[in-house]
Parts: sequence; C-alpha cells; structure tokens
Amino acid sequence: MRTNSIRTAFTVLAAAALAAVMGTASAAPSSPHPVKHRETTPVLVDCLWHPDVRPADFILACGDGNSRLTSLHWSHWNQHSAVAQGVNMVNDCKPYCAAGKFHSYPVVVVLDQPQQWKKQPQLQHYARMTLVYTHDHPDGYAHKVSYPLWN
Repeated sequence: MRTNSIRTAFTVLAAAALAAVMGTASAAPSSPHPVKHRETTPVLVDCLWHPDVRPADFILACGDGNSRLTSLHWSHWNQHSAVAQGVNMVNDCKPYCAAGKFHSYPVVVVLDQPQQWKKQPQLQHYARMTLVYTHDHPDGYAHKVSYPLWN
C-alpha cells in the first residue's frame, strides 16, 4: 500500500510540474512587433575562412595558389549577386607546377546564390562563382566556368 501511495504522489507531482511548464509557455505574451529578417549584404569567404566584401584579389586554388583572381573592380554587390572585372592568373604547370609560368586571362566574375554561412550564421555568403573569360582562356577550361564556393 505504501508503494501505491508513493507512486500516486510522484505521478501527481509530475503532472503538476508538466502543467506548470505548459501553462507558462502558453501564457507567454506574443510580441506586438514581430522580428523582421534583416537583409545583409553577402560576403565572399576566402581560403582562411575570412569574410570579405569587394576584395581586390581572391585565391581560387587554395591548396597551391596556382589560380587566383587579381585586379578585381566591382561594379555591383548586393543581396542577390556581385559582378567584377579582373584577371585570372593561372599557372600552366609545365613541365610541373613549381616550374610553371603564370598566364593572365581577362575575366568577368559573377557571384550569386547567397545563403546562410555555416561558420557565422548571422552572415550570408555567396555560394557560387562564375568566371566568364572575355578573350582567351586557360587550356582545359571552358569559356564560362562555375565553381561552388566553400561554406
């Protein structure tokens, strides 16, 4: 009989605690001013996980630096996309990369597909970069190349 009394008391206390928690949550006043999503200008995340806006240079090949963007001049940077003109410096790696020569290719850079950055969720970052070569392009590259950017 004593076991039933203890079990009953425990059940009543648990139900009371649950009711108190549920009552508090449902009684919480709603905010008269809903929180608005703040539009932020997306950033470009570099190899060292640093956010940047309108960088003058950007390394594409983080492991060895054999492809990089230089002399970037941004004409547009907003919540949806960014556009720049610059130069893609690409190592031909002939006969091998350490002995290779860098070549310059004029390029238009387009950043788009902004999304939340996992490392800093309060920031948006561009998730895709497209390079459009305006004259020649490196061997093995197409006239237009798109890359997913790291998150």
